[in-house]
Parts: sequence; structure tokens; C-alpha cells
Amino acid sequence: MRLQEKTAVVTGGGTGIGQAIALALAAEGCQVIVTGRRQEKLQESVSARAETPSILAHCMDVADRQSVDHFFHWVNENQLKVDILVNAAGTNVRDRSMQAIDPADWDRLLQIHATGSYNCMHAVLPQMRERRNGLIVNISSVAGKRASQLAGFAYSAAKSAQAALGTAVGLEVAEFGVRVTNVYPGEVDTAILDQRPTPVSHAHRAKILQPTDVADAVLMIACLPPRAHVPEIVIKPTWQPYT
Repeated sequence: MRLQEKTAVVTGGGTGIGQAIALALAAEGCQVIVTGRRQEKLQESVSARAETPSILAHCMDVADRQSVDHFFHWVNENQLKVDILVNAAGTNVRDRSMQAIDPADWDRLLQIHATGSYNCMHAVLPQMRERRNGLIVNISSVAGKRASQLAGFAYSAAKSAQAALGTAVGLEVAEFGVRVTNVYPGEVDTAILDQRPTPVSHAHRAKILQPTDVADAVLMIACLPPRAHVPEIVIKPTWQPYT
């Protein structure tokens, strides 16, 4: 139970990578608050740890600054100190070319991945600076390091912005003992694959990363002592090249 007496907020904690991270942190004794827009999905994460009250659920839309402010007001009212923030909320769209994309989808991807991460980091950093301790993990993507047609230009741009945010803020807050880590997963078997223009086969899904693989990497980072900082980490399927 390496994370006893720690509290984590995991955005996008009702599905996919976010849910896997929430469960991994809770299994190590961390009190986890999962957030997202759909209460029924958040409740699935809570139910998965029904034997212990280690996961709480609270709706929040990371792209809505008022919703984020409301959530962190609730956190402060309940005197919860956030030791770990995981920005795992994410989505993609089916029409991914410049010619086909709806401009509203461009806005939405930037709002969720980039502005959403900013909103949560901006809200949580004051208490982390004051305590001179804290960890923020941004779940970016290899598309955030190398833009790809597979992920689409809008998703690549949003993940690149999220990654740049994490890197720059990490440099800024290091003197306060706060660590920021960008995680760059390759293909992961999550619901985002359902938004691919071409359907993904069961055989392909079986060969790529599972959400628990990314969660294990995040757990390793979260369990490091405050003196150790991992600025970034890439995790990808073994058989796929990284060029």
C-alpha cells in the first residue's frame, strides 16, 4: 500500500486509461476521485472497488472552466488535499482530415485535451505549491510528439499543446517541489478506437497496449519518492516502430 494517505484526482476516470489508472492507484491505498461528464461511467469505477471506499465519483467537464472551479471548490470544502492529478480525459473524432473535419470538432479537441488540462492544473497548483509537493501526470499521446495522419491533425495538435503545457509548467514549478510528467502512449485498446474512420479488428486490438499497461507506468511514477522526477515517458506496443 505505497500510496496510503495520498489523494488523487483522475479526469476521464470512468473509462479506458483513466479508469485503469484510478483502479491502480486505489489498489495501492490512494484515495481516488474520478471525474468525467457521465455519472454512470464514473459509477463503474466506484463499483470496481466496492470492497473499499477508495474511489469517489464527482461529475466535471474539464473543458468548462466553471465546472472545474465548482469541482475544486467541492474538493476544498471537503478539506481534501490533492497529491496527484492525472489528466486523462480525452476523445477523438471520426472525420480527421482538414477537408472533412467540422470546425466545432477542432475546437472541442483543443478544449478537452489542452484547455481541459490547463483548467485542472491551474486549479490544483496553488495547494501543491503551498505544500511544496505534488505530482501532475498528463496522458498525452505519441501523436503529441510526432503528428500523424492516423490520429488526425486536430488530435495531434491538441496532444502537442497538452504536452508543451506539461513541459513548460513542469520547469516553472520544479522549484516548489512539484513534478509534472507527460506520458506518451502509442495505440491503446480503448473506446477512442471506435472513432477510427476504418474499424479496428479484434486481432489488432489484442496486439496493442491495454489500459492497464499505461496504468502500470503511471503507478510506477506515482510511487517514486519526491526527489525523483520522470519528465516524460513513451510506452508503445512492442511490435510497432518508434521513429
